[in-house]
Amino acid sequence: MGESVVRVARDGDMAAVREVASAFALLDDWTGTTDFLDAERAFGTLLVGEADGRIAGFGGALRRGGLTHLGDLFVLPAHQSSGVGREILRRLLPVDAPRVTFASSDPRALALYVRQGMRPVCPLLYLTGPSADGPRDDLHEAAGDVEEASSLDARVSGGDRSEPLAWYAGVPGVSLHTTAGGYAFARRAAGSLEVGPAGGETPHDCVEAVRAAVAAHPGAGRVRVAVPGVHPLLPLLLEDGWRIGDMDTFMATDPGLVRLDRYVPHPDLG
Repeated sequence: MGESVVRVARDGDMAAVREVASAFALLDDWTGTTDFLDAERAFGTLLVGEADGRIAGFGGALRRGGLTHLGDLFVLPAHQSSGVGREILRRLLPVDAPRVTFASSDPRALALYVRQGMRPVCPLLYLTGPSADGPRDDLHEAAGDVEEASSLDARVSGGDRSEPLAWYAGVPGVSLHTTAGGYAFARRAAGSLEVGPAGGETPHDCVEAVRAAVAAHPGAGRVRVAVPGVHPLLPLLLEDGWRIGDMDTFMATDPGLVRLDRYVPHPDLG
């Protein structure tokens, strides 16, 4: 195997990067629109790993204030355990700075993140459920202001990311919903609704914001939300018949970086 090179992604790399992403089914819910890879290039860092002159993998990170969220680290099977992934990770993560990620069940990934100073904090459960029949009378929801939502998001997610949230609010199919003490983004695409990020002044406020976003999209089809295992939303959704489809592990250099009891992340944006 030839020498590997890790560098910042360029415009001409993106078709190959998306081929790698598609090989891991990362873009299934981003068809026909700008996607999270564009956000990582614009507001964070997107690196590619080359082997024998071809892109073998990529890694992406977004910033929330001083916190770095590792969003992606994917290497094609033929190049796994070659050192490409380790070098991408070394270049992506700042030394001695707060870091978080959602780790898959792959033990190699877990070990890699532990060596980078992160520790398992709690499970992150990917739930699916039915769309609402219609708006709920007991929920008072309004179209949200991105600036106000960004202020609350910064307090629960670990840091400010006003620009990425403004970008996301402009993605086709995305809406922002606010309640008295919470906010929730939602995106309709391909017969489904994805809710997140969402947050609240209290855990209950976060629950109500998520429920308001779901209720605002009757007939949206399958609804998806990523819920930290410590969040009170989890048992409520399970009682309502939602199902756990997959699970990651939320990892962090400090377990207090994110308010996991009143924050619901976006699977790709954190």
